[in-house]
Amino acid sequence: MLNNRLDKLGDYPFRRLAALLADVTPPVDPAPLLLSIGEPQLPTPPLAMTALTGAAASFNKYPPAAGAPDWKAAAAGWLTRRYGLADGFIDPDKTIVPAPGTREALFLLGLAAIPTAKNGQVPAVVMPNPFYQVYAGASVLGGAEPVFVDATAENGFLPDLDALTPELLARTAIFYLCTPANPQGTVAPKPYLARLLALARQYDFVLALDECYAEIYAETPPPGGLEVAQASGALDNLVVFHSLSKRSSAPGLRSGFVAGDATIIGALTRVMEYGGAGMPLPIQAAAAALWRDDSHVEEIRAIYRANFAAAAEIIGDRWGRFTPPGGFFLWLNVGNGEAATRALWRDAGLKVLPGRYLARDQADGSNPGAAYIRVALVHPPEVIRAALTRLADCLQTLEEPAR
Repeated sequence: MLNNRLDKLGDYPFRRLAALLADVTPPVDPAPLLLSIGEPQLPTPPLAMTALTGAAASFNKYPPAAGAPDWKAAAAGWLTRRYGLADGFIDPDKTIVPAPGTREALFLLGLAAIPTAKNGQVPAVVMPNPFYQVYAGASVLGGAEPVFVDATAENGFLPDLDALTPELLARTAIFYLCTPANPQGTVAPKPYLARLLALARQYDFVLALDECYAEIYAETPPPGGLEVAQASGALDNLVVFHSLSKRSSAPGLRSGFVAGDATIIGALTRVMEYGGAGMPLPIQAAAAALWRDDSHVEEIRAIYRANFAAAAEIIGDRWGRFTPPGGFFLWLNVGNGEAATRALWRDAGLKVLPGRYLARDQADGSNPGAAYIRVALVHPPEVIRAALTRLADCLQTLEEPAR
């Protein structure tokens, strides 16, 4: 009766986490704290609410799938400003479309870009391992084979492009890449992106760059796919995904966009017209105000930098801790991520996410995330500092020999 492709997905990571901790009771003092989900707990800038209430009268209108003119101008203007693009390189009417966050758009891309067959074979969708689980959902429910390419410390937490065979590339429909990466915070450099875009054009697949963490960085603004595309003079085969969830601490606003190749944007817009959720006009007004303002982003970025500074001070180099160039996660090698997750919830009242749940087992049974936990530094610095002290004490206790 139901779509049997669902059986290939397995349980979503947070469903698995709930099952892992179902029989564990955390202490009540200090109060339990969630560090498992990448949901910013910082205040949303007030200018968003001002714009939202100012446009509240338009809640009585259906929003256009392609976006309101003012929203499109604001989003295109931010891209041009952020990535140093030439005026007109992003056409607001043809190369950008709004989305309720990036999650839905990343998923719907599978419906828009996975053909029934690619060069006479079952299409493949390639993604890093670990990965954002929506990529796998898009591929499996779109009728493709998901292919997981390990992104480990040994290869700089980036998929090894030399490991991609011509046979695989010939049937690839989409290559998903998150940069800065979730969970490791790795930033793909321009030469890497340029090579990947060249492969996309050579083998005619969609390069889908999930850049939702692009504004959360330690020092240097991460390069983006549009910069690389501009150097080549065209947007062919490329789409990039951006959101206000991380940039503006507004996950509940559900506001993002996709930009890039006009043909892909057109196909994605058609899919959204049939099955997507349009972004209400008052939310578009709030989003436009946020995309036009960069000052609040620097304030948010400074808070995450303070959180990482606290991690460096409290954890040091234990458990492979490093300050990632982007994002707001710690990716800690604790030996057994599931065991550490249970102990942290039981003994310290801290909920983290086992790295195994963000990755897939390979044919040899290995899992590149099995030894890790992901820790989301999404709370204010004073909360994070106390939480990291609890975390370090608990993990240290786990490593001490029994007496």
